[in-house]
Amino acid sequence: MINLLLHKNSTTEQSQRPDILVISRVFFPDAGGIQEYVYNRCLQDPDRVIVLTSACAGDQAFDHTQPFAIYRWSMPVISSLGKLGGLLKQILNMFWSVILSIWLYQRYHYRYIEWCHGYDFPALLLLSYLLPVKCFIYLHGNDVLCPQKNHVFRWLFEWTLQHTEAIICNSNFTRNYLKDHFQVKRPTHVIHPTVRPEKFGKESLKQVNLLRTKIRQTHQIPEKAIAILSVGRLVRRKGFDRVIEHLPALLAEGLDVYYLICGRGPMESELKQLAENLGVTSRVIFAGYVPDEELAGYYAACDLFSLLTFFDNKVKSIEGFGIVYLEAAYFGKPVIASKVGGVEDAVLDKETGLLVDPNSPEEVLAMLRQLCADEKLRQRLGSRGQELATRTTPHRMLYEDS
Repeated sequence: MINLLLHKNSTTEQSQRPDILVISRVFFPDAGGIQEYVYNRCLQDPDRVIVLTSACAGDQAFDHTQPFAIYRWSMPVISSLGKLGGLLKQILNMFWSVILSIWLYQRYHYRYIEWCHGYDFPALLLLSYLLPVKCFIYLHGNDVLCPQKNHVFRWLFEWTLQHTEAIICNSNFTRNYLKDHFQVKRPTHVIHPTVRPEKFGKESLKQVNLLRTKIRQTHQIPEKAIAILSVGRLVRRKGFDRVIEHLPALLAEGLDVYYLICGRGPMESELKQLAENLGVTSRVIFAGYVPDEELAGYYAACDLFSLLTFFDNKVKSIEGFGIVYLEAAYFGKPVIASKVGGVEDAVLDKETGLLVDPNSPEEVLAMLRQLCADEKLRQRLGSRGQELATRTTPHRMLYEDS
């Protein structure tokens, strides 16, 4: 049940004496926002961390190339069991987190645990009693919603927070939401996600820009046309439809606009039908799933990035940050985004992009029109965004007083 993968040089591992156990139920090569956040954190201090996580497809080849030790527990295929399977998976995640953390303590005698999301938190609470270590917990947004489902979860979550050395949030919004809805008496820090250029391949920014022409030719976008890009899972709360709905108005004003969408999801057929109903099928391009090393070309090919997320009451999901906004900025692209959740940490209004009320069609159209028509504004916002995209807060600051 244990997939044991160490450094290629175990002697180096022993000499480094890692003292931080990083625990996350998800980790690379599985893709996702939390996975990216945790991986970037580990790369900051590879000589200090050990990773404990669940197994996923392709993990052995990935793990052998990393500069830190990774231990994984196996997870049976239980997706066919529906809600029962989801509950069983959560129980197994907590069980293996506790058992293997104790086992790894016997091997490393680490001094700290970093629990990298708010999910499965009862396991962290138990470990805080069982092991003589200091614990830190990371929160990203949606994981703060889960404990509010009933009073018992809420009480346990607050109890867990009180047994941590500190709480780390991915945005000011997440921190404020936490303080507004829970009794929090522990030190709370904000450490934003950051862009990792290596995820896009080995090409430099100059080389990536050469892909602009290739991508545009592939999708038959004229060089002088304005290309708007969105990247994400095709779900309602991402607001892809709110861009499509404004394409007829932009075209009617003489703006030669195309809309590139990278991603897959349950809303794809609905979005295609919307484009057809509005007569803009030739202007909306569904690129499907695009791997990171190819995604760089799409960022280069666009003129501006837009993702008009909103709070969806049906799914009870919030935008804790939004790394795609920073990725667009890294490639020098201005952003139009919503004044929602942690997006305001990712996009600085009138500095790296324009923030709008996603529920105001008039305001959204005005901002789209402004950025499509004003090349100098696009360049100014994009240049500033590129300056700020790779800002990094060192996680070692959590240990300055330890």
